[in-house]
Amino acid sequence: MSYRAGKASLFRSRPQIGSVTLCVVTTAYLLAVTNTTFWIKAHSYLADTSPLAFGLFALGISAMCLAILTLFSAKYLVKPVLIFLVITASLSSWFTDQFGTIIDREMIRNAAVSTGAETAHLLTPRFMMHVVLTGLLPSLLIVWLRVRHRPFLSKFAHNAGIIIACVAVFAAAAFSDYRTFAGVGRAHNDILDRLNPFLPIANAVRYTIDANRDRNIVAQPIGTDAHRINTAALTKPRVTVIVAGETARAANFSLGGYQRDTNPQLKARGVTYFSNTTSCGTATAVSIPCMFSDLTRASYSHRKAAERQNLLDVLGYAKVSVTWLDNDTGHYNVADRVPYTFLPPSADPRFCKDGECLDGILTDKLNGWLDGIKGDSVLVLHQLGSHGPAYYARYPEEFRRFQPDCRANDFGKCSPQEIRNAYDNTILYTDHIVAQVIDTLKQRSGTLAGAVVYLSDHGESLGENGIYLHGMPYMVAPTEQTHVPLLFWLADDLAKDAGYDRGCLAKTTAEPRSHDNLFHSVLGLMDVSTKVYNPALDVFSGCRRAPGTVAAAEPVK
Repeated sequence: MSYRAGKASLFRSRPQIGSVTLCVVTTAYLLAVTNTTFWIKAHSYLADTSPLAFGLFALGISAMCLAILTLFSAKYLVKPVLIFLVITASLSSWFTDQFGTIIDREMIRNAAVSTGAETAHLLTPRFMMHVVLTGLLPSLLIVWLRVRHRPFLSKFAHNAGIIIACVAVFAAAAFSDYRTFAGVGRAHNDILDRLNPFLPIANAVRYTIDANRDRNIVAQPIGTDAHRINTAALTKPRVTVIVAGETARAANFSLGGYQRDTNPQLKARGVTYFSNTTSCGTATAVSIPCMFSDLTRASYSHRKAAERQNLLDVLGYAKVSVTWLDNDTGHYNVADRVPYTFLPPSADPRFCKDGECLDGILTDKLNGWLDGIKGDSVLVLHQLGSHGPAYYARYPEEFRRFQPDCRANDFGKCSPQEIRNAYDNTILYTDHIVAQVIDTLKQRSGTLAGAVVYLSDHGESLGENGIYLHGMPYMVAPTEQTHVPLLFWLADDLAKDAGYDRGCLAKTTAEPRSHDNLFHSVLGLMDVSTKVYNPALDVFSGCRRAPGTVAAAEPVK
């Protein structure tokens, strides 16, 4: 038999299946194969309730999912929709099952601005095999099957009857133990967030609507009254470097009590470390706009932040020169109105490979920037930091202190200790980078008065409770993703000229701090007065004496 005849025979002998039956089979497949984490979480949330609660929950969810698929059980529509759902569920289930990820709107926003190199780190052979087995092969089976369809009116009545029956089953299941489900829903409002592919698709639609709506937003000015004060005390330009960290969690900073010495260089430089600091978000796309905004986490939203200017603009109104150097995924519109340089396209072989650069490229550019300053200035250095899963790619060979370290993008190939070792090496390298910034400013102490602020955008999960990476919805995010390091260093002459009491600052390091403090603390450091400045959120305001007063001599711990 010729190839063409065999191919024709294969398609002529295709088995037939009714459109609704295909929807039933696909629903069962999606719920059974691509929702492992969803069912595990749901069972754990309902385990201590009534004996029938989980069974009723599963029945209700299954009925509602079948109702949704049956809506699309029409000729020329059912196959494309089912294939789309299967492929989407396959993709989503990899991240929910392997990393514990919840694919909400903010996670999609963060993914939308990921670089090609970041995305490539996630496309491992095991990921590809997963998509082939759970997405591509079932989709090919749907393509191959011959689907029977009833006449239009008969189909409409039949499908409507099935949808009504499914909704009735869902309602009956929900109301039969409503008190239990309502209580569990209040205690665990993420119970449905892992339902593949329906919640990821719904959140993608929400993100798309938001992105289209926000496209024409123009940021409104804030702090236009900003001006410098105490300028008589200044004898040389005041320079503050803000190091915006990436994916560094406080739990692995030895400055905060971590057993491993991951911060030897910063410890030797007498920095002030705030040990009780929380982030605004669990993803860069949320935290970077939030930490530079005058909005607090309680009042922050993506749209609100986009509608108003930020810290960098207010500094500009006060005649402070501002520059942003980026080695991460961008500035998220924060640096729209200041000089900005995106470094990863650099071909500098000392730091860069495969579209990504080590953070050493930031400190390499620092002296050149300092050579060009002509007055009071602020520089933002946006790190690639500890961004996973390719932790091993974030530090050079000489910083492989903790071994064996995970040298793969696929955590399934590494032990928990190897993953932690690789992550700790990224923190060790960040320690070196921030110390280099401090040393560079020290070397220029004769011509400028320097300050350094380091603040990470969010933390990271390293497998605790089966969760990896970051981006969990804030309400259910583990502490590892929200407890972040905040530290600062102040030159001796700046401490004296600005009247900072180091002893006083050392006594405040355990007080609660957050991303809310960055906006106001930097304005305070730069002696900027404006109506939008809130001294209650300036971590330094309570420890300032009259400018020119000699600060306490003991080193800051």
